[in-house]
Amino acid sequence: MKEATVQVQGMTCRSCVPRIEGAISAIGAEGRVNFEQGTVDVRFDEAKVQIAEIQEAIQKKGYNAVLV
Repeated sequence: MKEATVQVQGMTCRSCVPRIEGAISAIGAEGRVNFEQGTVDVRFDEAKVQIAEIQEAIQKKGYNAVLV
């Protein structure tokens, strides 16, 4: 499993957390949001999911996602 941290811009309240984690889960990865730091720690199998797909899933929910 590969691990990475994604900086997420646009989180305005804690209700953003399950939206982001759900979007990541829906594509077969795991994500844990740190609301205070504005980041998501992700774990994923590179044979199934690429980091760009994770960023895209977050962006589709209305946030800006940048690999740290």
